[in-house]
Amino acid sequence: MVTEAIAPSQPVAATRPLTVAVVGATGLVGRTMIAVLGERGFPVGELRPLASRAEGRTVAFGGREWPVQVATPDSFEGVDVAIFSAGGETSRVLAPEAASRGAVVVDNSSQWRMDPTVPLVVSQVNPDDLALHEGIIANPNCSTMQLVPLLMALRDAVGLERVIVDTYQSVSGTGGKAVAELEQQTRAWAAGQPIESSVYPHQIAFNVLPHIDVFREDGYSKEEWKVLAESRKILHLPDLRVSCTAVRVPVVSAHSEAVHVETREPITPQRARELFAAVPGVVVVDDLAANRYPLAIDAAGSDDIFVGRVRSDSSTDDGRGLAFWCVSDNIRKGAATNAVQLAEIVVERGWLLPASRRAASVG
Repeated sequence: MVTEAIAPSQPVAATRPLTVAVVGATGLVGRTMIAVLGERGFPVGELRPLASRAEGRTVAFGGREWPVQVATPDSFEGVDVAIFSAGGETSRVLAPEAASRGAVVVDNSSQWRMDPTVPLVVSQVNPDDLALHEGIIANPNCSTMQLVPLLMALRDAVGLERVIVDTYQSVSGTGGKAVAELEQQTRAWAAGQPIESSVYPHQIAFNVLPHIDVFREDGYSKEEWKVLAESRKILHLPDLRVSCTAVRVPVVSAHSEAVHVETREPITPQRARELFAAVPGVVVVDDLAANRYPLAIDAAGSDDIFVGRVRSDSSTDDGRGLAFWCVSDNIRKGAATNAVQLAEIVVERGWLLPASRRAASVG
């Protein structure tokens, strides 16, 4: 069974061309963000690529080369939308500066995600939360991003009690240096040469590392905690029971996840497939007889979330257990594409101003 995704709505043109800043424009995610802006026809009148270093670099967009500028508070004068992917410290310092100058910030770091005053949004799950923004909007973690649209479908139909997820995350989630390290280690292994590690604490080529981000005192990693906390916030389920084990695997692009869900009401695998297929941007690939199931190499380069291996959880006998496998490109939907989609919604619905200023203008 292969069910095509329902096409998401196309972005609505703004009443005027917008000035858009991309912070971290020369990084792996930043470059993809700029590409997605062009692919989706976002109404960019002026692009401001910003980075910690400029050094005469340029980025291509809209048929011309745009000079990269060093990101400073004054870089955001006249900016309508600022999309950040330059790390938490940069976002902590510069996102409020951008917002104070009138820009709507969509931030891809973890800096603002759990701030109760900042909406944390996946485009097809909780877009209405964007109405509450006060200048800053948070983009979720990539592993959360591909999970919550599927959990939303189950929440709305049969309710959620408990979620256990094991992630198998590609090295591109760490950045371009990690991709280069995997390639270098693979070549060294093939040539019988010593393998050196600098990005990760251990060799990643031909290995798996149950270690993403720093470890907390409770034994979970920060990455695992993100899945728990962010899923609760996005789904508006503050008491949802979630447990995660996050693993880095020697794959260049696309994260995979094995998910076990306990629902409030019974559900069959076929019903679950139907619910998943009805979510915009989700593709069901589940034909075991033909060896069809989601693969990282198929998801790489796509904006869709692929789900398959949908089955009843054999550890339960009341029909309230479900297991499935999902895969998504962590750089595109997991970061860049969702950020652009959030900006599209803000423009489409007239929410470029913060909620407080919109309310004041109405009053």
